[in-house]
Amino acid sequence: MEPVCLFAEEYSLGDLYRIALERAEKIKLSEENLYISETGGDKAISLLLPKLSAFGSYTKYSEDKYNMTRTLIQPDKASSWGLRADESLSLSGREFTALSIARENIVKSRYDLYAVREEYLFQVANAYYDVLKAKKALDIAEANLERLTKHRNAAQKRLKVGEVTKTVLLRAEGELSGARSDYVKAKNLLELARSLLSRIVGIGENYQLKEASAEEVKILSVSSLNDMALLKRSDLKSLEIQKNIAEKQVRFTQGAYWPSLAISGVYASSDQSPETPNLVKESSYGLLSLNFPFFEGGLRRAEVREAKARERQSSLLYEDYKKSVGIEVQSAYLDIATQKGILKFLEDQLIFARDNYNAVSKQFEFGLANSIDVMDANTLLVSAERQMSEAMYNYQIAVLRMKKATGILLKSVMEGES
Repeated sequence: MEPVCLFAEEYSLGDLYRIALERAEKIKLSEENLYISETGGDKAISLLLPKLSAFGSYTKYSEDKYNMTRTLIQPDKASSWGLRADESLSLSGREFTALSIARENIVKSRYDLYAVREEYLFQVANAYYDVLKAKKALDIAEANLERLTKHRNAAQKRLKVGEVTKTVLLRAEGELSGARSDYVKAKNLLELARSLLSRIVGIGENYQLKEASAEEVKILSVSSLNDMALLKRSDLKSLEIQKNIAEKQVRFTQGAYWPSLAISGVYASSDQSPETPNLVKESSYGLLSLNFPFFEGGLRRAEVREAKARERQSSLLYEDYKKSVGIEVQSAYLDIATQKGILKFLEDQLIFARDNYNAVSKQFEFGLANSIDVMDANTLLVSAERQMSEAMYNYQIAVLRMKKATGILLKSVMEGES
């Protein structure tokens, strides 16, 4: 027999948000992308700084040699060492363009990380409300099972005293079997929903959920919500920066047509044994060179055309995504307006269905209603309970979808924790 754990952690939605932000692999992957972008900025700065190097050599000859006048022309051994500083820049300033691109890429990665966090929080919220929905569905199935069991028992009693026919009992038994099947399915769906939430957040299987209180929000106009999304959406800001980077990439690529200037400064020291007459023991000099490539087989031209094509792609992607954001905002607006509008009617429907079932079930006990009336009343009650549960949780999800569509979900979560 497996041991039963008597203690289960209880998590609120805020707790799940916090744990997911700390443990989610997708978020950590995006954090690594940000780190890589920051190292790219360091690499871009390194292109602007001079390169310092040291060199040294030692040569051992087989013998020293002299010319006809007995002047030493090859020593027995020789050594040299020195320091060198080199700086190379393009006259187009493309190194500064590369630094600007690297810095903008860091900002873009930060927006990407923000978007990944926001998207993941919405997944957590969806999984959280899926568990609550599944639990409510199980409660409804359990209550339905109890009602139908009570109705079956009442049908058995009335059959014994001859008040109803056996078909009434068979109908009740059939409805009860269907209720048992619904209960098993609801129970398994709850287990699946709990496992999915556990996987997404990174918590153990043994936990309880603290239900979040219903949140009321003021529904703004679609145009106001769309303006907010264009201003706040981090993924849209990321694409805007990507468009700017593509424009600068064209300038960077075109800079290859310009000549490059190289400046070097060298200090060198030499030693020989024995010393030759022309030995220069110490020297320092500077070197200035200009390199202007005239022909490279059409490589630069192809690279410029490619960069311009990528620039056009970035502009098209940005404009297309702006339209998609507008559709997403409108969809979220209509969803939250729909869910909020039907909640009141479903509440009234549930009250009527519950009162109707109670009245019909009592009439059946006293012989004033038949079994079909009870089944119809029970079906209406179960349907009303399920619709009310779905609408209640769908409204909360719609509120979060609206925040995500306008780019304020993560901010609202952080403000709620502070």
